Amino acid sequence: QMCIRDRLNNMINEFNTKTFKLKNINIFGVEYGEGPLIIMVHGWPESWYSWRHQIKPLAKLGYKVIAIDVRGYGQSSKPQEVEKYDMLSLVGDLLDIINEENEEQAILIGHDWGAPICWTTAALHPEKVRAVVGLSVPHSRRGNISNSELWRQIYKDNFFYQTYFEKEGVAEAELERDVGASLRKIYYWISAEGHDAKVRTNFDKDSELLDGLVDPEPFPNWLTEEDLNFYIKEFKNSGFRGPINRYRNQDRDWENIPELSNLKIEVPSYFIGGGKDSVRKFIKGYDFYENPGKHCNDFYGKLIIDNAGHWVQQEASIETTKGITDFLMKLEENTK
Repeated sequence: QMCIRDRLNNMINEFNTKTFKLKNINIFGVEYGEGPLIIMVHGWPESWYSWRHQIKPLAKLGYKVIAIDVRGYGQSSKPQEVEKYDMLSLVGDLLDIINEENEEQAILIGHDWGAPICWTTAALHPEKVRAVVGLSVPHSRRGNISNSELWRQIYKDNFFYQTYFEKEGVAEAELERDVGASLRKIYYWISAEGHDAKVRTNFDKDSELLDGLVDPEPFPNWLTEEDLNFYIKEFKNSGFRGPINRYRNQDRDWENIPELSNLKIEVPSYFIGGGKDSVRKFIKGYDFYENPGKHCNDFYGKLIIDNAGHWVQQEASIETTKGITDFLMKLEENTK
């Protein structure tokens, strides 16, 4: 046990940790390297730690890399109120960090919920964003109805995790009963291994999220015991309310940001996804990854990593890192 903890501490100790004291909120991050700013933004239910394989290789290209805990997670502030997790607040956190760093701009890299946070920041504030990379979730425009409304219509008779999340306190209580089992089941569910094992949530509308999900023994080796222990410790500390509050703002975001109906991504952009990611097939018969640059005016292409699932920067860390570094090198070529 001791040597696992030591290895973990050594890795984390190589990064500088810092806390940004922003307006009414503290955002925790780890930082490495010197140069133009890159901010890395994780998804649900994760941590700055999900970028552990990418931070140093990107810094070695000559950047200052900051991987944050999104508000609600890890060592960042965890406001109670649902509306404190709306998209404009999360975009504001990124803009405030760029200003705190005394930078004009940053390159933003986001995975899962982190991707729409980065895409939206680039759409609304192109002058603050030098380039954007989205992992797992392509940029999409505001629909005719909010995503939550869409899910309510599509899944009205079946269980769907995002509609299950709408009721405050319900999913939190379920997931906090046994944090370790909850995380292992969620991580396995939409990994490549979970995809191949056809792991599914139950269809029954009255199901809980974890019913039907599998707690694999052993866990696939892209997450070690020390990695899992790190996440478990973080979520025992933070709970799940803040993380799930993000989902509860989709109607509010739809109302608040009508300009996303028309805005395109004008800054250089790139997309990376796992070939076995369930996000790809959220809507039956439609492949989200087919044309991820369709609302991007300076799109550098996509990298689909066939054998990876949703946790692409962890499941396929080498390929993902190479995809991002190739994009950054092209970006630098083009700005010479």
